[in-house]
Amino acid sequence: MNHFLSFQSLDEATILALLEDAAWLKANRRDRSIQPLAGQSWAMIFTKSSTRTRVSFEVAVHELGGHAMFFSGNDLQLGRGEPIRDTARVMGRMVDGAIIRNDSQVDLEDFASYSGIPTINALTDVEHPCQVLADLLTIRERLPEWRKAKVCFLGDGDCNMAQSWIWASARLGFELVIAAPKAFQPSADLLRAASFDGITVTDDPVAGVRGCDVLYTDVWVSMGREAESAQRLEVLKPYQLNANLVAATGGQPLVMHCLPAYREKEITNEVMEANADLIFEQAENRLHAQKAVLRAVARV
Repeated sequence: MNHFLSFQSLDEATILALLEDAAWLKANRRDRSIQPLAGQSWAMIFTKSSTRTRVSFEVAVHELGGHAMFFSGNDLQLGRGEPIRDTARVMGRMVDGAIIRNDSQVDLEDFASYSGIPTINALTDVEHPCQVLADLLTIRERLPEWRKAKVCFLGDGDCNMAQSWIWASARLGFELVIAAPKAFQPSADLLRAASFDGITVTDDPVAGVRGCDVLYTDVWVSMGREAESAQRLEVLKPYQLNANLVAATGGQPLVMHCLPAYREKEITNEVMEANADLIFEQAENRLHAQKAVLRAVARV
């Protein structure tokens, strides 16, 4: 694997191999002889703010023997209008790999093309593949029949996390429900491209969660959407992950959130705290999943 740019570009065998390696790396975290990045320098180019992604990648590169260099948008000439392809050509001659978190999947793919070095998607406007890989690792740890799990994504069904879940479902064949208001549902083009009958879209949150093994939510107001905050909060209110929706599953679902969580908006404080152990294990699993990705793309 040369790059890790999207879940859409992965096949089932690659995803399962990454999950297996992530589980192994987690179990053997204290074995510091695992050094596939020894002597390597990796650039982290983040034009969007971050807590979990930045910390997990810096620790991952360090624990695998490499050196991570962090750059915000203001640290590079990108912030003054240099084309991404020129930054990529420079980086490609000096560093061993790049981890990019930005607003544009197109720019990410251009960087990978022009740099000639392994490039990892740490979030774009289209997908957040590192997060969904960590989520799958978490479900795999908790559910013996995890490949048969039914997942419901609640809230903004057209965001990068929902799109990542759509591709995960299509590639691995598990059932996925997107419960979202009509204005926030995934596009028909995306669903046609995924071409998997196990994906259902509904505007009824109660019907959406029924029989689900996993309930998943994300923030309703993503970075760059602050001007739409009031309207989004009002329209998405019925999709709040609360005790009533948990009970409506008819079982004891895993409750997951990719964080940061805005309590009493997309999830209640009660449900958040009742499931904190799982949610923060999910956050920790970013480290292990990303170490597996780094090992898979690194040139040794």
